Amino acid sequence: MTKRSLCPISNVLDHLGDKWSLLILRDLIFFNKNSYSELQNSEEKMATNILSSRLEKLENVGLISKQTAQSDKRKKLYTLTQAGKDTLPILLEMIVWSSKHGENLNLPEQLLTRMKNDREELINDLLANIKSAP
Repeated sequence: MTKRSLCPISNVLDHLGDKWSLLILRDLIFFNKNSYSELQNSEEKMATNILSSRLEKLENVGLISKQTAQSDKRKKLYTLTQAGKDTLPILLEMIVWSSKHGENLNLPEQLLTRMKNDREELINDLLANIKSAP
């Protein structure tokens, strides 16, 4: 991938700088979705062409990997790579920011409390629950 600049924030944006990519990562991390159909059935109703292109982009930049399901060779499963898992703290901080600056949101109060009280344990618990490659 060609870098726009040497800025670390620009680098992150090059990898996950659109809302759809962030929502796919959210679904993989927090909701344990890992198939195309599960990802397509998210609340935001992502168009199929957008979902396909973002999955391909996330795979190309090394944030997710794609495998064939053992139970159905036609089905593809998406899992987070270590780089993908490393986005968890970023997403958590986005939730905290939204709790301060958003209105009428579906905020996960228990998660917010754990972020304040024991951020590292929360991150470890969430990482332990993320689906791994089959």
